[in-house]
Amino acid sequence: MTNFLLIDDINQIVRNINDISEKFSGKTVLLTGGRGFLGRYFMEIFNQINKTVLEEKMKVIVLDNLITAGKEGSEIPNYENIEFINHDVIKAFHYEKKIDYIIHAAGIASPYYYRAYPLETLKVAIDGTENMLKLAESNSAKLVFFSSSEIYGDPDIKNIPTKESYRGNVSCTGPRACYDESKRVGETLCNIFHNIKGVHTNTIRPFNVFGPGMQETDYRVLPNFTSRIKANIPLQIYGTGNQTRTFCYVSDAMEGFIRVILDGVPGESYNIGNPNPEISVVELIKKMELILGKKVNYNIVDYPDSYPADEPNRRCPDILKARIQLKYRPKV
Repeated sequence: MTNFLLIDDINQIVRNINDISEKFSGKTVLLTGGRGFLGRYFMEIFNQINKTVLEEKMKVIVLDNLITAGKEGSEIPNYENIEFINHDVIKAFHYEKKIDYIIHAAGIASPYYYRAYPLETLKVAIDGTENMLKLAESNSAKLVFFSSSEIYGDPDIKNIPTKESYRGNVSCTGPRACYDESKRVGETLCNIFHNIKGVHTNTIRPFNVFGPGMQETDYRVLPNFTSRIKANIPLQIYGTGNQTRTFCYVSDAMEGFIRVILDGVPGESYNIGNPNPEISVVELIKKMELILGKKVNYNIVDYPDSYPADEPNRRCPDILKARIQLKYRPKV
């Protein structure tokens, strides 16, 4: 077990999917972005399923070019039936044996990093997705594309909580466009390959997943705040502090992802997150103060050049479709 992930969480996820995990028996899974935050969880979960559930083991091929993997992601565990290949999904990938599932989780999701790597962010979600879709077509494999809740942009109040049917309010030239728009194009590609070429595709739109294994250098709100609290440095709140989010603990999120992979209705997109509670950034700090039992100092500041402004005021998922079709129930 990699030391930055909690064995209790991995075991809990495996228990939560006990009703469907046998569907991985004897299958081959290709995982892109396998050394990112979510990819590392997939590796641990698949290893645990092989050890404790499946008689006929699943084989997992993990791809990552390690561009944003950091120290944690670069330490690659040596697990039986799991093969790591250093590969950039922007380039075509060839595998001689049959592939059953493709989990396309490669991407540059941190605003700090996609601001620094805008072209790479575009290409991994567009060229990388097309490469994986072609591989899925040639293997008659199921492909699951990791999109983002960012594709919704800044919804008006009538569309919060936000359903999968909402078309989005996104700028194609704003400071977040390289990420938002590339994910939207990736979804379009999945839709085309499903409708025209008959590939079984699903799209996942995660909402603010957090948990052990996030890197301090990730620069998203929870690792950013945690890092500063550890260092006794005042927190920097960008914008007004009134912007709201919902947060989904990683064990709930991973269960939802795997339910999409194994049971997703062909061609459908799914919000995976936790709709409650929706809290502001300032309220989040107050929660941290309750847990820590002390005051947390913070400043409200303008967006730095390294972090894209134009962020949505509210973000909250409607997960009714996942509840009905996938029996998805966040528990934490």
